[in-house]
This record gives sequence, C-alpha cells and structure tokens, in this order.
Amino acid sequence: MNCLGNIIWLVFAGFWQALAWFFVGLLWSVTIVGIPVGLQCFKLARLSLCPFGKEVVQGPKDHLVLNLLWLIFGGLQLALAFLVHGLALCITIIGIPFGLQCFKQARLALFPFGASIQ
Repeated sequence: MNCLGNIIWLVFAGFWQALAWFFVGLLWSVTIVGIPVGLQCFKLARLSLCPFGKEVVQGPKDHLVLNLLWLIFGGLQLALAFLVHGLALCITIIGIPFGLQCFKQARLALFPFGASIQ
C-alpha cells in the first residue's frame, strides 16, 4: 500500500513539494553559513518524494535559534503553501491521506531542525 500511495502522492503533490524544498535548499546553500540549512532542505525534499511508510520524530529542542531563523527566511512561506495544498487535497475522501501528508510537511516546514526521519 505504501508503494501505491507514494506513486499517487508523487503525481499529485510530491513532485511540487520536493521541488519547493530543493529550491529553498539551493537558496540557502549559496552562502557558507546556510549550507547546513540547505542540507536539511535536501533531506526533506527526499522525504517529500515518498512520505508514506516514514515517520518523523521531533528530537530535543536545542535548535531554537536555527528554527527561528528558518521560520523567518523560508519556513513560513513553505508551511502556508503546504497547508493550502493539504486543504485542497482533503476536499475528497480519497485525498484525505494525501492531505495528511501535506500537513506533516507543513509541520516540518515550520520547525525542521531537530527532526529525524525514520
């Protein structure tokens, strides 16, 4: 079921969300200071391609400063885009699992540092 869900996800939402994460990661990677943020964006872009069957675990809250900088310079815009996309997918009953994945991405877009993918 995870394989079928990931294929459908890739067509309707995953490609565009991964592209958004990748673009923001490229922007952050332009500077030497932003490379760790860019690497996190690339990791989350991989998650956006196939999120079914993967869990996100929030770790310790010791990345507060980095999460606040991220929120100001890219996270809020991504979170709003993923939230709107998730609401659009939740209009139909079939789209609800995909909308929930969008909401998972939106939560990650707000505070990506300290999160690990299992």
